[in-house]
Amino acid sequence: MTQQEPDVLLNGWVKAPPTVRVNLISAIKELVTKTLAIAELEIRKLRHDPTDLVVRAVQPALWLLIFGQVFSRTRAIPTGNLPYLDFISAGILAQSILFVAIFSGGMTLIWERDLGIVHKFLASPTPRVAMVLGKALACGVRCLSQVIFIYGLSFLLGVKLNLHPLAILQVLLLVIMGASSFCIFSLIIGCLVKSRERMTGIGQLLTMPLFFASNAIYPISLMPSWLKFISHLNPLTYLVDGLRSTMLLNGTSIYGFGLDCTILLLTLIILAILGGKLYPRVAM
Repeated sequence: MTQQEPDVLLNGWVKAPPTVRVNLISAIKELVTKTLAIAELEIRKLRHDPTDLVVRAVQPALWLLIFGQVFSRTRAIPTGNLPYLDFISAGILAQSILFVAIFSGGMTLIWERDLGIVHKFLASPTPRVAMVLGKALACGVRCLSQVIFIYGLSFLLGVKLNLHPLAILQVLLLVIMGASSFCIFSLIIGCLVKSRERMTGIGQLLTMPLFFASNAIYPISLMPSWLKFISHLNPLTYLVDGLRSTMLLNGTSIYGFGLDCTILLLTLIILAILGGKLYPRVAM
């Protein structure tokens, strides 16, 4: 026979509330699993329109073939021991990552909202941060095609590339973190503006100041004081600095590879938390 619980507790006895222990490892595992699932779903879209990768490669090719070669002959920009074409190749890779991330993050989110896909995601138990990180990771994978293209074009133009496997892995790490950060930044803007027309205008408004307020096409030493201050707050500056030190055979870093990765990682974490909080607003 099972003993029934008394209706009235004895004096001094207090019925202990059920304790819920949150398993941190299980929570992290769920976050990683859902993030990878969202990323896989986003990457599959490339099979429907792979020509987008080719179109995205046109702009960096023009920068390297025209802007880079013209300014390498004028020698008007001091780049130390690096030829200007070598100097700008890392900056153009960072610029390509920035443009792909900005215009594929928020625009895709607004398009999915119009199709009702966002509402289905929000109705699922998937963590909001995982939705944001999944899209960001997929954007990082998308930008790997830019790495292959710019590496190939730079090699044909005579740029001295560092082809050591460790250096290539460092470049891929920087590309994924940089693309993920700017993609989430674009997602945040898409959650706020909620219009494709406004997203296009704001995207064009932000990409060029971020690009020119970095060390992508000229050294920070040439900037006026106010622009130097802005460049130190610009995550693209640290992405370019890290790429220049790892991508080039004779490349050097101003801040150090460790600091570059730390800044990009902190930017990614902060933006991911903010993006997770704002993601449901896109469906309102």
